[in-house]
Amino acid sequence: MSPRRDTRVIERWIAICFAVSILAALGLFAVYAAGGQTQAEGALLALALGGVGVGLLLWAKRLMADIAHETQPRHRPPGAAELESAAEAIEDGVDEIRRRRFLTRMLIGAAGALGLAALFPIRSLGQAPGDSLLVTDWSPGARLVTADGEPVTVDTLETNSFITVFPDGFVGSADSQAVLIRVEPDQLQLPPDRAAAAPDGLVVYSKICTHAGCPLGLYLAATQELRCPCHQSTFDVLDGARPVYGPAPRPLPQLPIEIGDDGILRATGDFTEPVGPSFWDMPS
Repeated sequence: MSPRRDTRVIERWIAICFAVSILAALGLFAVYAAGGQTQAEGALLALALGGVGVGLLLWAKRLMADIAHETQPRHRPPGAAELESAAEAIEDGVDEIRRRRFLTRMLIGAAGALGLAALFPIRSLGQAPGDSLLVTDWSPGARLVTADGEPVTVDTLETNSFITVFPDGFVGSADSQAVLIRVEPDQLQLPPDRAAAAPDGLVVYSKICTHAGCPLGLYLAATQELRCPCHQSTFDVLDGARPVYGPAPRPLPQLPIEIGDDGILRATGDFTEPVGPSFWDMPS
């Protein structure tokens, strides 16, 4: 077979590889748009990437074989002659790509089809969360209820006991879960602007640990501390849930509450800060 005929055969195979990549990428786009099928998507993605890879490999090994390949130990910085040789090699490669316009267009088409197929997985990320991570379901006037939906009253807890509470109508809400603790009123060491939000020694904190977002599950009545069972972060209940041990970086947000005329506990607003890990407080 003549060199010219051999070159045409190689070009044909490279074009076929790029065409397979284009068709596979478009198929991936169609399958995903139709609802998705994991096995089909995997096979089509393999064909799309494999077609580009094999095509580029054939192009480099068979059509650019006349470009010299030079290697040498790097014991010293390259000299002017070596830099000039490297620049010439790069220019030869660019000229080779420019000469084969059809294959170049096929390669661009394959890359464009892959880019199109990548748009749908990006859509799967869903909508931007907006302010939803900064607020919870607590609102002024929301009644505190237990996990069974029963209203919490001023007489529900004895001193040095605690209970998990939710806003009425949102039982089970992950980011709104809180712990209500009752201590002696004169033991609380809250800032003046927050002391009124803990009437009669009843204080409420977010149940979500500020380290990794695990739910707090232990109340140590002897030391009046809340502890996270995941990484042992410990919070001082009397001192505004300040972390005294473990990796938690900041106190638990406090929920301001009041005692209604009917004796039922109600929130007067949302938590003092966003709940959970301090992603919102990190430098941009």
